[in-house]
Amino acid sequence: MKKALITGITGQDGSYLAELLLSKGYQVDGIIRRASTFNTQRLDHVYVDPHIPKARLRLHYGDLSDPGLMTEIMYNIKPDEVYHLGAQSHVRISFDMPEYTSDITGLGTTRLLEAIRRSGIKTRFYQASSSEMFGGAPPPQNEASPFRPRSPYAIAKLYSYWMTVNYREAYKLHASNGILFNHESPRRGEVFVTRKITRAIANIVAGKEHKLYLGNIDAKRDWGFAPEYVQAMWLILQQDKPDDYVVGTGTTQSVRDYLEHAFNYVGIEIEWKGKGTHEQARVRSYNSAHPGKLKTGQVLVEIDPKYYRPTEVDHLHADISKAKKKLGWHPQVLFADLVKVMMDYDMLNAGLQPPGEGIKILGKKDFGWTNHATTRHEQVKERHG
Repeated sequence: MKKALITGITGQDGSYLAELLLSKGYQVDGIIRRASTFNTQRLDHVYVDPHIPKARLRLHYGDLSDPGLMTEIMYNIKPDEVYHLGAQSHVRISFDMPEYTSDITGLGTTRLLEAIRRSGIKTRFYQASSSEMFGGAPPPQNEASPFRPRSPYAIAKLYSYWMTVNYREAYKLHASNGILFNHESPRRGEVFVTRKITRAIANIVAGKEHKLYLGNIDAKRDWGFAPEYVQAMWLILQQDKPDDYVVGTGTTQSVRDYLEHAFNYVGIEIEWKGKGTHEQARVRSYNSAHPGKLKTGQVLVEIDPKYYRPTEVDHLHADISKAKKKLGWHPQVLFADLVKVMMDYDMLNAGLQPPGEGIKILGKKDFGWTNHATTRHEQVKERHG
């Protein structure tokens, strides 16, 4: 039985990756940080009491700031594959916490690589690199594009990228980088812009919120579906030779596009008024069946400069030619369908009946290894209903 170690296992990507590997027969070990409250909600549906015979998911307390503990965990588990997903991963927050971001997102990678080297185990290492490393580089971006990072987060990720390359070349480790562009899902954290939008719109429709505040709505991103991206991670470590790969959809849309698609999907047409920090999205028309009390002309979105980054990244657009050719990987869920998926599940979370197109789309795709219904709404329903 193959063994895999995942840092960041409680996050969006970590939970999907755990499901994928379990479906492939792996023993999965995950590192989690000690907290006074439970932070394993995304894993509840696959977690089995370790006292039960043949339980294949095990969680270990650890921290990327503790090199001794990382070495001990690595030596004791002796994983065949290591997926390093753990990080301080919010770009805007990295400007407020640059030292912490550098320590965890940057040096944390070095500590893991050193743990592998010092323990002497034979393993394959995946580093979760980020499209934010490209920053100001002209689109489309691929493996040969220049790196021009524009945030503490991106700089820390770039440090980790080159450290992974260095350990591959210096110590002959099977160490690879996946340069992943933005990838979303119903499990995305609520502070990230895509989930912030779909969650707020669902609550507006339900009459629980009245307005959404955002920063730069003209930033363009290449958005994909997270479960597909963890499949790409696995494929990267199955290659005979380690290498670096760009993973995305090859399409790009703005935050403004995302907003308009999400509102339209739930029957709300918006129009834009004003410019710059005074720009607003107002109700132009709406479906009268909504329980929330909407009015024509009502302001639903305003710009708050506090959400601006000190240095913005304007346009990220993946060239995935290499991943298609060498990994045989192709995205199945593109932008319009992704918005529908996320809106459906956030409407369920808000206690609403969604249009259901997104849920039907997933039913037709090859994602039988994951339970997309595992959101907080479904967990509560399972436990109390």
